[in-house]
Amino acid sequence: KSDPIKGKKIYQATCALCHAAGVAGAPKPGDMAAWGPRVAQGYATLYNHAITGIRGMPAKGGNPSLSEADIANAVGYMFSESGGKL
Repeated sequence: KSDPIKGKKIYQATCALCHAAGVAGAPKPGDMAAWGPRVAQGYATLYNHAITGIRGMPAKGGNPSLSEADIANAVGYMFSESGGKL
């Protein structure tokens, strides 16, 4: 289960480097048009993409020190901020 408070902190420390500015097509949290198709894939798919990397995003957002729980929290935060229901 995702912890939104921890997820926001991890997002701010790691994920926001690309997602806040939309670097290389990274969807900005809250951008429903960009996140809609991603949310439709489901949380588990997005979590797996974050763990292994996808397109321009490296595994674990480029921070290998993040645990799987950290990734789950960060993905849960962005998913929830972008219209997904956990």
